[in-house]
Amino acid sequence: MNATRRQLLQTALALGAAPAFIRHACAADMDRFPLGVASGCPRPGGMVLWTRLIGTDLPEQVAVQWELAADEGFKQIVAKGTDTAEAAWAHSVHAEPAGLSPGRWYWYRFTAMGGRSATGRTRTAPAPDAAEPLRFATASCQRWDHGEYAAWRDMATQELDLVLFLGDYIYEYAASSAPAGATRRHSGGAARSLDDYRARHAQYKSDPHLRAMHARAPWIITWDDHEIANDYTPGRAQDLEPNFELRRAAATQAYWEHLPFPKSARPRGTETRIHERYDWGSLARLITLDDRQWRDPQACPKPGRAGSNTVYLKDCEALRDPRRSLLGGAQERWLAQSWDASRPWNLLGQQTLMARYSWTDPATTSGQYWTEAWDGYPLARQRLLGDMLAAKAGNPVVLGGDVHANYVADLKLDFDDAKSATIATEFCGTSISSHGLANDKVQSALPWNAHLRYARSDQRGYTLFDLNKQRLTAELRTVDEAMDAQSPVRVEKRYVVEAGRPGALTT
Repeated sequence: MNATRRQLLQTALALGAAPAFIRHACAADMDRFPLGVASGCPRPGGMVLWTRLIGTDLPEQVAVQWELAADEGFKQIVAKGTDTAEAAWAHSVHAEPAGLSPGRWYWYRFTAMGGRSATGRTRTAPAPDAAEPLRFATASCQRWDHGEYAAWRDMATQELDLVLFLGDYIYEYAASSAPAGATRRHSGGAARSLDDYRARHAQYKSDPHLRAMHARAPWIITWDDHEIANDYTPGRAQDLEPNFELRRAAATQAYWEHLPFPKSARPRGTETRIHERYDWGSLARLITLDDRQWRDPQACPKPGRAGSNTVYLKDCEALRDPRRSLLGGAQERWLAQSWDASRPWNLLGQQTLMARYSWTDPATTSGQYWTEAWDGYPLARQRLLGDMLAAKAGNPVVLGGDVHANYVADLKLDFDDAKSATIATEFCGTSISSHGLANDKVQSALPWNAHLRYARSDQRGYTLFDLNKQRLTAELRTVDEAMDAQSPVRVEKRYVVEAGRPGALTT
């Protein structure tokens, strides 16, 4: 089979199609691993290794061998095993080696049906008493038809310990929703069935720069809404579509199937456990949240709709209801017990902008707020920050995405008082590719939000962090041309957060 024909076959299989010549292709001609490899959830003694087999001739169950080596040439195999890839779970593999040495790099690969995957690189977290620095990146919102993945290409050139992905790994929209001038489009209609969501994940992983970054370092991942549907809440779609929970269960299954989550996170219907704690030696605790599965519906929706709205505080009494929660009561209590007073740093990975953002002057209008994010749940935000203070969490830093803009903010218990103490620092990173609001609109609201140190919505990219005991440094890395996969990526801004001094300073 020549290279062009093989590439066509692999792409078609990855997207769920079966070309006419498939029956004539030999099994040995097929790349069984066109979606690549990935790793995630790093612990001192292990991690999760992921891949997915592709092919129309796969049996119901396939034995997949995996190997983990201390060297890239696989001369020092330190762990190996066999996992069963099942058709019911898209022939995905979630291997979980254990008993590894902490704080070191490994290489891994998979073998099945006469084929071998690409090689991935991963690492374990440091031992609990190790004061090892941490170099990581945050990213979110990689809508396929909004731009190319120059940000992933640039990130893969960095030497990172891990990637923290904060939501909107795929988008559910139809091909017809692509903006004018799009260089690529989603395949088919809006994702609704299990096959649809599987094909959408496969399409995203057909991008070589995304695959390369997955193979480069372990990921810690949480989701937002578009992995399922825009602005959904439990049992309720934005457009109030009937039988939405069936769609939600299908999307949840496909999400687990395509990312390096452990077997224990395998969904049961619509539910899966993705909020978690990770310790990086004696330096930092990283906490990831899930703001989707247990949230209360957004307050004061538009007539005949569910989901977000932009409302004045004086016109939406529900915003003042202390019972409303973005995380759900059980997760709120879990988070209150998860803050770490013994480590120098606490990193909170969650989906969206936590700092208050009013579109009008709160002093004269009571403030105008977007109900999808933390501004739609202000008393829940106040509880979270109060619990953080009560736990004496060391140097808390909140990391977010979702809003397709770069924001650097001071977090306060009282955003109405400019002199109120800053109690934490926030870096809400822009999107990998998804379009943002008009930047002049964002800039026009800055006078009402003095706690924001930086705000730009016309930038695509990611945020690169270096953390040690004394300080956190952050680079806002932005793409020059979002529609060009080879675009230069530059440092737009640098910030530092000094231990014991909340608030980001420019460098």
